Amino acid sequence: MNLPNIITISRLFGLPFLFYFLENPTTYHRWLSLAIFLVAASTDWVDGYLARKLNQVTELGKFLDPLVDKLLVLGPLLSLIAWQQVPAWGVFLILGREIAIAGWRVNPKLTGNNTIQGANLWGKLKTVSQITAIALLIAPLPLTWKTPSLIAFWVSVILTLVSGVIYLLPAKSPDQDTLEMLRNHDQR
Repeated sequence: MNLPNIITISRLFGLPFLFYFLENPTTYHRWLSLAIFLVAASTDWVDGYLARKLNQVTELGKFLDPLVDKLLVLGPLLSLIAWQQVPAWGVFLILGREIAIAGWRVNPKLTGNNTIQGANLWGKLKTVSQITAIALLIAPLPLTWKTPSLIAFWVSVILTLVSGVIYLLPAKSPDQDTLEMLRNHDQR
């Protein structure tokens, strides 16, 4: 197990504390939860950066990283349902996409590829939008932040669904991309 994978797994250690503090959402506990959540979420960038920098990108890491991300996102969303801050059906849409794509990514018969695919740009945007929405919803912000926080949540739901559809669409081969680029260049 390499350093990036250890950092990935370390995100899981914040979840019990997050659940504990979110179970009794006092203002102080919500700020603590926010801090724990943001520290755990920031390690997502750190492990990816180190994996690329140290040339330690592994199949295990490509499997674990999105799985741990899903747990980190879905855990607080369950508390937000209990607080009645977000509707369960919105979280169900996120959960459904996450389960479907997780299964798709690790099944070589479906992807036509024997290696696990890493996240694309849309998947990364989805993750950032989810983290932003959850952070806004966990934070004990004034009532004036309720609407912007809900908008952030629904943007994350939309990006989650869009990224799932894009992930499932057949990718163009590099040769098709090159031909298309040349055609567009010639038309100028």
